[in-house]
Amino acid sequence: MRITHHKIFWVWDYDKEEAWLNEMSSKGLALISVGFCTYVFEEAEPNEYSIRLELLNQVPSHQESQKYLRFLEETGVEHVGSYLRWAYFRQKKTNEAFHLFSDNRSRIAHLNRILTLLGMFAVLELYFAVNNLFLYFGADATVFNLSGGMLTGVLGVFIAFGFLRIHQKKRALQKELQLFE
Repeated sequence: MRITHHKIFWVWDYDKEEAWLNEMSSKGLALISVGFCTYVFEEAEPNEYSIRLELLNQVPSHQESQKYLRFLEETGVEHVGSYLRWAYFRQKKTNEAFHLFSDNRSRIAHLNRILTLLGMFAVLELYFAVNNLFLYFGADATVFNLSGGMLTGVLGVFIAFGFLRIHQKKRALQKELQLFE
């Protein structure tokens, strides 16, 4: 039997999303498909799979991503699906833990990809906010300019908050890395 759940996770909460998906696996629901805020599960043995997420360098259909996905499949990792550049993987549980990143350097590289994505959106939203507010206080003053400027400004600040959360995770990994060098 298939079960569909709709749930929202922010980009900077990808680890919470991963934890929720693993919790669903522990309840006997195996992830089989993903979409925008949509997760499709099938009944399975409890704790049959471990789930991991990764923001790929390119979209999944890109040649570089396809090569990476084939490599993972050769190691026993199943690509469940993707949404934009986010890829969802599962692997049958064994005695060894399932990790996509072998060390802190690869974890930091993953966080850098997320930071780049969030940074682009934060700058874009703040640009639109400033642009709309200048239009509002200029000759083309409309309520749309004011409300659009305020909305995109709030959204830009919200995304910047997520950027800072990911940046804190990155700094913690960098400090840990320095301890072992």
